[in-house]
Amino acid sequence: MEVAAALLAGALLVLAAIAFGPDARRPLAALRPSSGARRRPARFDPGRERRAEVKARELLRSVVGERAFEMYCDLGFLRVAGKAGEGYSYLVYPHRPVIAYDEESGDLLNEYCVGFPDHSDATLGHRLPDSDDVLAKWMALTGDERRLIATANMHLPGRQVDPARIRRDLWRLAEWERQRSGPDSAELSSR
Repeated sequence: MEVAAALLAGALLVLAAIAFGPDARRPLAALRPSSGARRRPARFDPGRERRAEVKARELLRSVVGERAFEMYCDLGFLRVAGKAGEGYSYLVYPHRPVIAYDEESGDLLNEYCVGFPDHSDATLGHRLPDSDDVLAKWMALTGDERRLIATANMHLPGRQVDPARIRRDLWRLAEWERQRSGPDSAELSSR
């Protein structure tokens, strides 16, 4: 009987070590002096963030073209046309949902929540630079619009972005395009 009890106690001890061992070792590892340099969590570095955004803007410009890049610089978003002949487009903002709207009426159709996190270094966070986020959405929409829309979380307009802001941005976009299509548009596009 004592042998059976000892075996049972030993088996329970082994199972407890397997189940709770990793959690029990963490506090002990924190007390132990480390050998070599430990990696300290990175602090926020505005210089690094700014350099990443400058590099991301250069990449965005090289991919989307001058006119779209100019739109992004001037307005803070890109317009991406939907499927040809369907009569809708998207507004692509950095770190905001993609907004679908009817080109003719300006009616807001949907918000599509998509995310492109940066998994390269968890200590620096998961947020892409603004221009990289816009580029990722642009590439997904122009490359495989249906897949992006099918996998996005869809909401009615106004869930995350104020519809009044979107209408104001659509007006700003129309004015921006009107200025570039006027009689002196050749002068503006040569800049």
